[in-house]
Amino acid sequence: MKILITGTAGFIGNNLALRLLKDGHDVVGIDAVTAYYDVQLKRDRLARLDAYDTYKSHKIRLENMDAMQMAFDDFEPDCVVHLAGQAGVRYSLDHPRAYVETNVTGSFNVIELSKQHKVQHLVIASTSSAYGANDVYPFKENDRAAFPLTIYAATKQASELIAHSHSHLFDIPTTILRFFTVYGPWGRPDMAFFLFTKAIFENESIDVFNHGKMMRDFTYVDDLTKAIQLLLKTPPVKGEPLTDVADSLSPVAPYRIVNIGNANPVQLMDFIQEIEKNIGVSAKMNMLDMQPGDVTKTFANTDLLQSLTGYQPSVNIEEGVKAFVDWYREYYAVGLNQAKS
Repeated sequence: MKILITGTAGFIGNNLALRLLKDGHDVVGIDAVTAYYDVQLKRDRLARLDAYDTYKSHKIRLENMDAMQMAFDDFEPDCVVHLAGQAGVRYSLDHPRAYVETNVTGSFNVIELSKQHKVQHLVIASTSSAYGANDVYPFKENDRAAFPLTIYAATKQASELIAHSHSHLFDIPTTILRFFTVYGPWGRPDMAFFLFTKAIFENESIDVFNHGKMMRDFTYVDDLTKAIQLLLKTPPVKGEPLTDVADSLSPVAPYRIVNIGNANPVQLMDFIQEIEKNIGVSAKMNMLDMQPGDVTKTFANTDLLQSLTGYQPSVNIEEGVKAFVDWYREYYAVGLNQAKS
């Protein structure tokens, strides 16, 4: 299968592209390799893909419709997985325009080109942040998601709505994926698990918001990419009947929303303790109040994922944190002596 992936220099896109290449697919990657965080890390991720003859890369901004058009025309993809975008909830507080330009305009370009090329399946990354301040757990795909708390979440929901309208009008089989706190090797340096690990190794303090009274549905990256791989094979069908399990399906369009999470929320302090255990050093903590736009708990209902694929993410934080810290230690060539200095 010919699969076009946006965001192949990113954390999730890179891991997914590697999985699909190993599975024998032809993959074209699109990524702007922006300087939002360490560009060298992005280049090192891309180097993992360049070893495959069945991979081709384009350095393009999603907003550049002419360049995007050329990449689509050249490859003629069977499926598109749209993972690129401006990431980061906290960054969106100070840089809202970047999110509108990339996550709305850029996503529209991907959706429009997928329509033009009549792709068999369009898969789009969204976020658990779409559920806003909902306090009924676990979050189900048909829960109300009308009040985003950040520009980041609002732009992700905008892309969901644009995708639905295109799916309805032009019969584009479309799956929206709402991710829940993804972590693991080759992760993003702006995310808490990475920031905590870096700070502890460097004998710096970590910022712990809401005084640690938070829970997250931490989802290991290999679990996530396996779920995407399986979902690619099951595009939605227009008029598919609603059921108690698959009640996020849209009867008027070949469109669905699917949560991908571990379905097992973990206390933030327990997650930090796992990092401490694997590094062998106790963290110095700055206990702070809740940040604007943040929520105290996320928890995915994954019944629909299991119904569609028979798969349930299962890597626990003991396994996942160890894998990440081991990768971090090797990639950055740090050790216990440095952590204690």
